[in-house]
Amino acid sequence: MSTRTALPPDDAGGPARSPQRRSPASAKSEQRIRDLLRVGREVFAEKGYERATTTEIAQRLGISEATVFTYFRGKRELCVRVIEDWYDEIVAAMEAGLPREASAREQLDHLVRTHLRLFLIQGTGLCALVLSEGRSKGQELGESFLPLQKRYTAPLMELLARGQARGEIRADMPLRLLRSLVLGPMEHILWEVVAQDRPVDLDAIAQDLVEMLWSALRAPGTELAALRRLRDEVDQALRHSRSA
Repeated sequence: MSTRTALPPDDAGGPARSPQRRSPASAKSEQRIRDLLRVGREVFAEKGYERATTTEIAQRLGISEATVFTYFRGKRELCVRVIEDWYDEIVAAMEAGLPREASAREQLDHLVRTHLRLFLIQGTGLCALVLSEGRSKGQELGESFLPLQKRYTAPLMELLARGQARGEIRADMPLRLLRSLVLGPMEHILWEVVAQDRPVDLDAIAQDLVEMLWSALRAPGTELAALRRLRDEVDQALRHSRSA
């Protein structure tokens, strides 16, 4: 374990320090960081950012609060790292199952369902934290979330770009506006779920949402083009069967 002097928390009234990860010195240090992130996620999800404390995180792990500050400068840095790891999991899941060779609509369906499911899979706590703090412009925690939000929207931006290149998604609007068109309704749905704090039928919600989004995203004449492709495929199959 590192022997450096424990640093005071960055949210205790002193000047803010920029987040900086420690370089684990040993397997034991790496395991300690994993434990802190795991328990930190639990506490932030249960209590929110303001009511969560590094004291409680340390107590749940059976360590001193000074040990927490050996690895993280304070509560804000720990929270940002927790959200960063959470976003990494969401992005990895979206990219792993994304059917890139399928139609843009099928890809959108996968992204929407995965997004809603993973944002709520561990309850509404982390989702509420990200939605509330992410809107806090000028606040250090909210500002720290901005690079993370850009990272997790990258799969959507790539999907939209592929769809435009294939002629499946409208090209008369910039990608940033199409991105907002998709993320806006999803954020609104997540806010409703957080406010209600009760189980919802995510599959039904995702199906209705994809139908609505696709009607706004699809390029003009998409259905006609799909019918023409189907006709050509049928004609090709008929010619092949006749020549066999």
